[in-house]
Amino acid sequence: MITLDLARELADVGMPWIPTAGDRFVIPGGEMEDEVFHVAEMTIEVQSHHGAGVVRFNGTTEWALDSIPSESVLWLPREDQLRDALGQSLVALEHEGNEWIVTYAAGERLHRVRDGDVECGYARALVAVLGTHAR
Repeated sequence: MITLDLARELADVGMPWIPTAGDRFVIPGGEMEDEVFHVAEMTIEVQSHHGAGVVRFNGTTEWALDSIPSESVLWLPREDQLRDALGQSLVALEHEGNEWIVTYAAGERLHRVRDGDVECGYARALVAVLGTHAR
């Protein structure tokens, strides 16, 4: 799973999120920041309320939390979502020792990032790619 810092970086460079079942997220900045939630149609769902997105918690399992504005949660994209977001920028994924090496295209050049976690490697590459497009 990617780190909260990488998730924040992805949000800062504008990675779009349309919440769907199975997505992971946290509620940053509070006592529940270490708790990872999953969007599930029966327990946690995303709805629109008066034109704003809200994440609704159904039942009593989530400490009686009813709902929270969707902009108050931080998405933790999965490996498949990160890979899909990289799209054609992804050139290769290699494994060497204890590290994953992600080769990606940003601008006119190829770049590589290394990380012990494949999701973090993809996220680092995506931050760079999205940052390049934002310039």
